[in-house]
Amino acid sequence: MSLAGSPVRPHAATLSRSVRLFQAFLHEQDDPDRFYGALASDTVSQLSQWTTLSGSRVLDVGGGPGYFADAFEAAGARYAGVEPDAGEMTARGDAAGDSLRASGLELPIVAGGFDVTLSSNVLEHVPEPERMADEMVRVTRPGGLVYLSWTPWLSPWGGHETAPWHYLGGRRAADRYARRHGRRPKNDYGRSLYPCSVGRMLRWAREAGRQGRVLDVATIPRYHPRWAHRVMSVPGLREIASWNAVIVLSVAREPAGD
Repeated sequence: MSLAGSPVRPHAATLSRSVRLFQAFLHEQDDPDRFYGALASDTVSQLSQWTTLSGSRVLDVGGGPGYFADAFEAAGARYAGVEPDAGEMTARGDAAGDSLRASGLELPIVAGGFDVTLSSNVLEHVPEPERMADEMVRVTRPGGLVYLSWTPWLSPWGGHETAPWHYLGGRRAADRYARRHGRRPKNDYGRSLYPCSVGRMLRWAREAGRQGRVLDVATIPRYHPRWAHRVMSVPGLREIASWNAVIVLSVAREPAGD
């Protein structure tokens, strides 16, 4: 039986939700279906605070092996994914839904083609996160939503599998991992992992706002209960304590060109 168009569970940023996500995160390596399935469902619920997903055209930049495709299609959205890594696209078998192999830094998509454009834990994996964010704004229609989520470099998981040694330097942490495991980390500093701070992306968002391209909707720590959202208003602290940052923007006008 198809679940397409099934009701989305109302989002509640509670402590119990945070605990559930953290427990799932502990199994990211040994049970990715558990973690990424839970994360995708939670993201659909979170996004539904700000927009109606049923019938919406959704573009997922860095869509990976299809967990998000399943969750968005179950909510009735028309999902398309962009993923540069063919291995990631087919990690669960055939590529999911309408998937396209391409870079988030140069999306081969017409301007204003989607109602919602999101990226989940992708910005820290590109050398020019502002350029990717600009591309996401460009392909989102006026009044549409852009959802940016990433792991800030100074968060406890900023070095990904090399954490917490990234606090002593990204290259040093990656080299240490290579010595211990006999191979480079998947998230290799300077090659597939880059330092992306909350402050950096907030500066980009403010500049895009001054240019009249976007309107601010929300800036929150992705996994935290609502009472802890205020951490995002404290420079320095938010880089560490947010764990995973989210910026949500509404596209204010037609982006120039296509």
